Amino acid sequence: MIVDIYNTQSDVALSTEKLPSIVKSVLSLEGKSSDEVAIYLVDQAEICRIHEEFFQDSSPTDCISFPMDQEEDEGYHILGEVFVCPKVAMDYTHLHGGCVAEEVTLYVVHGLLHLLGYDDLSPPLKAAMRRAEKRHLTHLKTEGHLLTINC
Repeated sequence: MIVDIYNTQSDVALSTEKLPSIVKSVLSLEGKSSDEVAIYLVDQAEICRIHEEFFQDSSPTDCISFPMDQEEDEGYHILGEVFVCPKVAMDYTHLHGGCVAEEVTLYVVHGLLHLLGYDDLSPPLKAAMRRAEKRHLTHLKTEGHLLTINC
């Protein structure tokens, strides 16, 4: 599986070397496969631009996912693209506590779950999404696959 990684932000000095294993772990635990997925780590201006362009909301957000090929499509399968804003994670953890790298990992997992068909638009769907996020973060911690910050 190809995991394309684009890190165009400079707010958080993240090490992206574990991103491929995070993606593969999430797909494996969900019993899914794909040939390719793209993960973009973008700055706040870019996430706001994307949010405005596609959702008519210019506020910062944690992640945005764009699914591509459907599971039933034959041939080479591109799962989609996930755009994550580490600055949002940094701001969130400054207000609420926690670890920036773990929060960014959560955003990647959240975006991947959206690509896999999870939704969070209603309370029952949101609860299912949160359970899946928790399951994946626990698994990633156990496997040592959380993102880290370069010092």
